[in-house]
Amino acid sequence: MKKYIIVPVLAVLTMVACKKKDDDVSQEVTVSRPTITITGSQFYSIQVGGTAPSLSATSYDSVLKESYPVDFDQSSLDVNTPGLYVLEATAKNKYGYVGSNVVYIAVTNVPASTDLSGTYKRTANNALVHVTKILTGLYSTDDVGGAPTLAITAYFAHLDDTTIVVPPQPTSAGTLSCENAKLHMAVGDTSYSYVVVNGNFGTAVRTFVKQ
Repeated sequence: MKKYIIVPVLAVLTMVACKKKDDDVSQEVTVSRPTITITGSQFYSIQVGGTAPSLSATSYDSVLKESYPVDFDQSSLDVNTPGLYVLEATAKNKYGYVGSNVVYIAVTNVPASTDLSGTYKRTANNALVHVTKILTGLYSTDDVGGAPTLAITAYFAHLDDTTIVVPPQPTSAGTLSCENAKLHMAVGDTSYSYVVVNGNFGTAVRTFVKQ
């Protein structure tokens, strides 16, 4: 005579429920990103056709208390074409959150003696901005828009007597660049102009005259 084992339905449901609970176990993760420290220089200037610099950086996630490898994306760098190249360094923590930093490389043949640094006045509102020479052909401005209520530092390269470039770069107001950038150089009469590309600015041409 056959014997049957009867398992109560409630017991079966209990076993299934327990298994499902195990499958759905999750871990709450605090969002953090590695901080990248450039261990070499953050700014370089090389002549057209010169050698690309050796870049180095470290990263550390202060929440996870772990270091991670840093990757430099140098795919955009062309040492044979004048320009300002903004190279991104990134590091990803074990949860996939990414930290980043950048290095600026000016590729230009302007003479080392050329110096655009000084105080400039924006023609539209008389706002004063300060341009600082970092290296040959590489400069910073402490107010790229000539807007004192939103003074943003940005970097540009001097390529020739009529050309400066302000490529996309990270700033305190998000990614920013400038279009239609022009330079006028004459003894006692130096100026530059461009249109700032960023959601905080309009489409007006901004002109700055050296004081």
